[in-house]
Amino acid sequence: MSGRDPEEIFRIDPALLLRAYATGVFPMAEEADNPEIFWVRPEKRGVIPFENFHVSRSLRKVVRQGRFDIRYDTDFAGVIDGCASGSGERARTWINAPIREAYSKLFELDYCHTVEAWRDGELVGGLYGIALGSAFFGESMFSRQRDASKVCLVHLVGHLIEKGFTLLDTQFTTNHLESFGAVEIPRRQYQKMLENALAQPAEF
Repeated sequence: MSGRDPEEIFRIDPALLLRAYATGVFPMAEEADNPEIFWVRPEKRGVIPFENFHVSRSLRKVVRQGRFDIRYDTDFAGVIDGCASGSGERARTWINAPIREAYSKLFELDYCHTVEAWRDGELVGGLYGIALGSAFFGESMFSRQRDASKVCLVHLVGHLIEKGFTLLDTQFTTNHLESFGAVEIPRRQYQKMLENALAQPAEF
């Protein structure tokens, strides 16, 4: 036995992580307290086509009310903490220490970004993801107040369109994401969209 820290063994190099995203691969973990990671390349990929993005009438009303103070890239640690402890099985289980460390480094390098919902000086919802070229890879989101993460998603889509992004990757689809217009596409179609998006520069 080498006596090495397990988290050291499974540490993810940020450059490797970026190369993985550029080829359609991303890391996950079985459980938050398990330091092992595995690489995923789904046969069918979840995306939200901007032209299909749907916001319900009730959510539009919440956005117009300005219930939340929306900020970008001000509290990555708070957002990933919220995602790691938020509701939903995937949110509770897949953000382990190596993943947290790797995305923290990518945040420092300006590849990882957050959209945050604040209310009365407290972080009550948010999401984070990776930006490469004109592709944004959504990773996770959380809410501590009703509609907080949904409002963040609405602002994210508006921000991406304004900044010239062409691809919003959700990795998988859920009923929740499908209500916003998310669809599954075959890997080959996704790879073509990814290739085109990486060839077009955009700044988050």
